[in-house]
Amino acid sequence: MDILFMIVSAVFTIGFLVFIHEGGHYLAARAFGVRVTEFMLGLPGPSIGFTKAGTRFGVTAVPLGGYAKVCGMECDPIDENIQPVLNCVYRSGSITLDEVAQRCNIDQEDAQNALDQLVEWGSVIAPTRKDTQEVYRTPAVQPTRKQRRQAARLCALAPAVQPMGAPRIVDSAEALFKRELSQQYRNLPFWKRSVILLAGIAANLIFAIVAFILIYSVIGFDVSHPDTGEIVHVIVSPDKAITAGFTYIGMTIQAILGLFNPATAAQTVSNSTSIVGIAVMSADYFAAGVAEALFFMAIISVSLGLMNLLPIPPLDGGRFVVEVFQKISRRQVSTRVMGYLSLVGMTLFIGLFVIMLNQDVQRFIFGNW
Repeated sequence: MDILFMIVSAVFTIGFLVFIHEGGHYLAARAFGVRVTEFMLGLPGPSIGFTKAGTRFGVTAVPLGGYAKVCGMECDPIDENIQPVLNCVYRSGSITLDEVAQRCNIDQEDAQNALDQLVEWGSVIAPTRKDTQEVYRTPAVQPTRKQRRQAARLCALAPAVQPMGAPRIVDSAEALFKRELSQQYRNLPFWKRSVILLAGIAANLIFAIVAFILIYSVIGFDVSHPDTGEIVHVIVSPDKAITAGFTYIGMTIQAILGLFNPATAAQTVSNSTSIVGIAVMSADYFAAGVAEALFFMAIISVSLGLMNLLPIPPLDGGRFVVEVFQKISRRQVSTRVMGYLSLVGMTLFIGLFVIMLNQDVQRFIFGNW
């Protein structure tokens, strides 16, 4: 039962904080009109969930981590055949790769490249693994509540539900392309792309500050009187709680900066913990009560947010550095280069994870938490 409680506590903590983080990305993207096709808790893979307003929300088979699939984040130039291919798919509704190539008078490789980009944009649905015919389809469209209210105010018919794979009326191939492009991350100005990238980090830090306010200004905490030793329950003003929150954030920033100092890097890694340590500590904090559990989630939220700020792809901070480089140099970083940078970053993090996992296993075995 203790191990089960530990697992449940860890999964809840990580799942909730990842939800907060990815929710920041999702809300920022949708506020700027960018399409988000998936919002998942867990690693990519088989999932269960529901679709609303063009986004599939759900939980995957491995409920650790999570992601929000913001469309149009690829770095390669827009494919030269994307407009006629998009027009072809929408007029047909459902169409194979061979048919796209024939109708657009291009070879299969060019058709495949254009379709891959449209799939990444969320403009076209890719074939399933079981689909031997390689059929590409138009996405389903469900009128939003706002669209229905607007239609009701104008005494007009609400937009019809359009099932996946249904042909669409296309008055202008250029207008269709511009409409789809307008919903892509890549179409936004630099400052809006930056907001989307940093919104997850901001969401984690905001949650931590709110948690500190709840702990210190609403729930309160017990302290021992320095003279009498009497336990006194204290509630402080919100401004002092906010100060405490920012003080902890500053301490965490200093600890993370220690990773880049050769004199303190080893000690910083030694003081860090992996998923095993988080699981063990989460069980202890959750067993201690609501305030302690909330405090633990706040400090993990700060760590999650600030670690994502590190300038290493594929972290948010790494992607932000790439955006800054592209803005200053006016040069586009290719998807291939981004792939190499992400591979280096992932290799580094896997190495750190293995070191911290080894530390935590030894701590768990010998009880040296």
